[in-house]
Amino acid sequence: MTETFVLVPGMWLGGWVWNEVATRLRAAGDVAIPVTLTGVGERAGVDSDLEQHVTDIIDAARGHDDIVLVGHSYGGMPVSAAATRIPVSRVVYVDSGPLPDGTRQLDMSGPPPESTDPVPPPSWEANDADPSLVGLDEQMLALLRERSTTHPYASVAQPLRRGGNLTAPATLIACMFSPEQITQMRAAGHPFFAAMGDDVVIRPLPTGHWPMLSEPARLAELLRA
Repeated sequence: MTETFVLVPGMWLGGWVWNEVATRLRAAGDVAIPVTLTGVGERAGVDSDLEQHVTDIIDAARGHDDIVLVGHSYGGMPVSAAATRIPVSRVVYVDSGPLPDGTRQLDMSGPPPESTDPVPPPSWEANDADPSLVGLDEQMLALLRERSTTHPYASVAQPLRRGGNLTAPATLIACMFSPEQITQMRAAGHPFFAAMGDDVVIRPLPTGHWPMLSEPARLAELLRA
């Protein structure tokens, strides 16, 4: 069965970051739609908020059937809302999770920024002490430095409002945390996984936080599975 994968990146990155994964999905006969959220990537410089990003996803999925919404990192937030508003076959969280209503990305990202200016990207400098960069070589880091953009402040400050309960089956592809760590964090009430039901399937993909660059072949396989 042909499926339509709507691929939503995290902060600072346009749909380009999914190119390798999308190529592999298409080669397998599926439809792949990388999304560039408003105000990011080639759409940088435009004001946007979380609700606009939900609309971006719904617009990208319009006219397609057998939709699988895939949200990486921050992308899991608008994906969670979009999945309650349109028919989808499955939701896949890549190093993300089904966060509860009222959660803001700012609550997940450590100390809030000192201004409401667009949020700048990280330096993307090689750092062996940073586990999020595992699997990224210097060429990939240079690409991230070249193509990442600021991210609209309002989108990380606006609380998540899903508009309903998630009824589609969900999978979590876990890169930074092992399934065992996720189970422990969930039991401890960590907000990353607070809204995760018992039926969420967890698939490990040990690598850094950007598997679409560090492990595109394996990530595509897990998405198709």
